[in-house]
Amino acid sequence: MSSARLEITRPDDWHLHLRDGAALGAVVADTARQFARAIVMPNLKPPVTTVAQAEAYRGRILAGLPADTRFQPLMTLYLTEATVPDEIARAKASGFVHAVKYYPAGATTNSQAGVRDLAHVYPVLEAMERHRLPLLMHGEVTDPAVDIFDREQAFIERHLIPLRARFPQLRMVLEHITTRAAAEFIREAPAHVGATITAHHLLLNRNAIFEGGIRPHHYCLPVLKRETHRQALLEAATNGDPHFFLGTDSAPHAQHAKEAACGCAGIYTAHAAIELYAEAFDSLGKLDRLEAFASFHGPDFYGLPRNADKITLERKPWTVPDTLPFGDSVCVPFRAGQDVAWSLA
Repeated sequence: MSSARLEITRPDDWHLHLRDGAALGAVVADTARQFARAIVMPNLKPPVTTVAQAEAYRGRILAGLPADTRFQPLMTLYLTEATVPDEIARAKASGFVHAVKYYPAGATTNSQAGVRDLAHVYPVLEAMERHRLPLLMHGEVTDPAVDIFDREQAFIERHLIPLRARFPQLRMVLEHITTRAAAEFIREAPAHVGATITAHHLLLNRNAIFEGGIRPHHYCLPVLKRETHRQALLEAATNGDPHFFLGTDSAPHAQHAKEAACGCAGIYTAHAAIELYAEAFDSLGKLDRLEAFASFHGPDFYGLPRNADKITLERKPWTVPDTLPFGDSVCVPFRAGQDVAWSLA
C-alpha cells in the first residue's frame, strides 16, 4: 500500500504520560488532536493511588483540553503495597478507572512507590482478576545484577510466567515491549493478555543513544534494544495480531532534566505520534495494517467501542520544531529539527 493519503478510524493511545499542572496544559492538546482516548499513567508526585485521586486528576485533564475536543482520558491507579482490594471494587464501579499500573519500585520515572514484592499485592490481584480490571505492567526487573538490556526478559521469566500461572484469568498488558522474547510470549498468550508497542521502539535501535555522542533525548526505559529486537517488534505490530496495540509511552521532560548528569528516562512523541507509526508501518509496506493496530485492537481488548470518526494521513513531510513549550521550560520532542514523512491532514 503506497498511496499518498490514508484514512483510518480515529486511533486511541493505550499508554500515555500527561504529567500535571502547567506541564499537563502544555502537552495534552497534542494527544487530543489525534486520539479519541488515552490510558493515562498515574505516576505523578504523589502517585494516583485512589479512585478519588483519579477523579480529581481526570478533572484537571479535562479542564486543560481545547474547547472543541471530545478527547476522553481513561484513568489508572498506581499499584502500591498499601493498595486494598476494596479500592479495586471502587475502581471498577467508577466507570472512569480502566486499569491498575504496576511499577517495580525504582524501575523508571516516579516509581519509588512501586511494588517491591508481588506476593504482597496478591489479594489486590485476586480482586482485579474477579472484577476483570487489567493489570498494566512495566515489565522489567530492578535487580542490579541483571544487565539493563536483559531486564525485560528476566521479568517475563521471574514474574510474568508465575503470575500467569497463579492468576490465569487476570487481564494483563505488558507495556512498551522491547524484545523478541516479549513479542513471542505475548503472541502465544490467551486473548486477555496483550502488549503495547511504542513508535520509538519501532523506529530506533540502541545505536541511536550513542550516535555521534550521548543522545539523552533517545534515552527511555525500557531502554532501546538491538536491531534484531526492533525487527521483531515491527513484525509483531504489523502482522495483524490483536494481542498488540498502540501505546506511545509519550513521556515529556523539561530539556534541562534530560540534558543532565543524571538525565530522566522518557521520549516525547505525542506531537507526531500517529505520523511516526505510519512511518514505521510504511517502512515494511504494511500501511494497510495500521488501522487495526492503532484503532481496533486496543478498544477490543478493553471492551470499549471502536471510534466512529476518521482521521486522514498524508504523505507530506514536515519539520519538527527544535523545542516545544513545557510549563515554565521547554521539551525537546522526538525527531527535533528533523522531518517526519507523514502529516495529519
